[in-house]
Amino acid sequence: MISFSEELAEIRALFEAVRERGGRALFVGGCVRDALLGRRSKDFDVEIYGLSAESVENLLRELKFRFNAAGKSFGVFKLHDVPVDVALPRRESKRGLGHRGFVVEGDPEMSVSEAAARRDFTVNAIYFDPLKNEILDPFNGRVDLENKILRHTSPAFSEDPLRVLRAMQFAARFRFDVAPETVELCRKIEPEGLSAERIFDEWSKLILRGEEPSRGLNFLRACGWTKYFPELHALIGVEQDPNWHPEGDVWNHTLATLDAFARERTDIPDDFENLVVGFAVLCHDFGKPATTRFSEKDGRWHAYGHDREGVAPAKKFLERMTNFRDFIDGVLPLVLCHMQPIALWRSRAGDSAVRRLARRVGRIDRLLRVCSADTMGKETEKNAELRDASTWLLERAEALHVKDSAPQPIILGRHLVTLGATPGKSFKPILDACYEAQLDGKFLDEAGGIAFLKALYRKHK
Repeated sequence: MISFSEELAEIRALFEAVRERGGRALFVGGCVRDALLGRRSKDFDVEIYGLSAESVENLLRELKFRFNAAGKSFGVFKLHDVPVDVALPRRESKRGLGHRGFVVEGDPEMSVSEAAARRDFTVNAIYFDPLKNEILDPFNGRVDLENKILRHTSPAFSEDPLRVLRAMQFAARFRFDVAPETVELCRKIEPEGLSAERIFDEWSKLILRGEEPSRGLNFLRACGWTKYFPELHALIGVEQDPNWHPEGDVWNHTLATLDAFARERTDIPDDFENLVVGFAVLCHDFGKPATTRFSEKDGRWHAYGHDREGVAPAKKFLERMTNFRDFIDGVLPLVLCHMQPIALWRSRAGDSAVRRLARRVGRIDRLLRVCSADTMGKETEKNAELRDASTWLLERAEALHVKDSAPQPIILGRHLVTLGATPGKSFKPILDACYEAQLDGKFLDEAGGIAFLKALYRKHK
């Protein structure tokens, strides 16, 4: 059956108190789904039947729970000390556009079946009564769990366009297929009124939690929603040289690189790092639709300059979803420079080129993760050369101490002040020249930098 031993210990008193007052408390949603899949949940949803919102609020106070009652008007209470949301079953009526266009009212007299019909997927509409050790499954969600199927519960699914993107990230996270009738229903839904914030949240779950992102993106293509992300949609059918890309067009390659990223993502626990690298992997070939040409001279497809051309569409794609500048500014240099490791390796570039690359991308270790996914997204014997290039670049970056940061300027304004210079506009060209000399390896420490600065300053006086 289902066991929430640790979590239930903290809130068991709530379940028992609800029962004593003639109501019934049930776990529902993701925590039940995850338990049936043998996964551990971080958050728990509890729905209470038969008690009014005022009664639930009073009960929580009696039991000394700390909670946020901001959602009381529609019957939702967020507990502070345990990862639990307590809610009444809710009636929703569509009054406006998008995800927020609902009027929501708590209704303690609803039946479980009525409440479940408002949920998105059958696998998220399974309830568990821990006091009776009983599962309630009005839409046969357990069968769909066993068969790895995402299926909508009712026609009400189409009232919330965000659910299309939820299907995308759920398919990726659980390696589920989406039922044909759900795909067909999603074809008729438009993303009316969806906020950028909510769209970015669902894409982030695909990147951070998707075990097989290709499933989510193939669903998006099947239901026609790639057209709402034109930079992504443009990848479909773009030819590639089969010597380098036997996996097929740019769309197929992008999906393969994302799956490769997901396989390695668990080695890095930092969500922000994974978000930057994952989106860079998603966007890395956005420049190919504009640059791909067939050469009659050698009979091959080429996409010269696609790394540079990819920056603008990647920027548009990201900025429609978020204004998180640190994130966007982290992704775009990786798109721009994802061809640099192989180019530097082939030219046997020196330390100066490696330092300048570190300055451009901020973190070479991020770039190498993008290149690793790009390499594993190709089914070709040429991968050995790409791996050699990455190994070489990592070794040089570590030796130069620029693996996870850009080179920091050794010479600063205070050094100029020490020489008697007055702070002003004249500082910038001198400090810039010192930094360029540092990148070129003309000095490696402060003493060498000061000597260089003195000679340079004499020329500017």
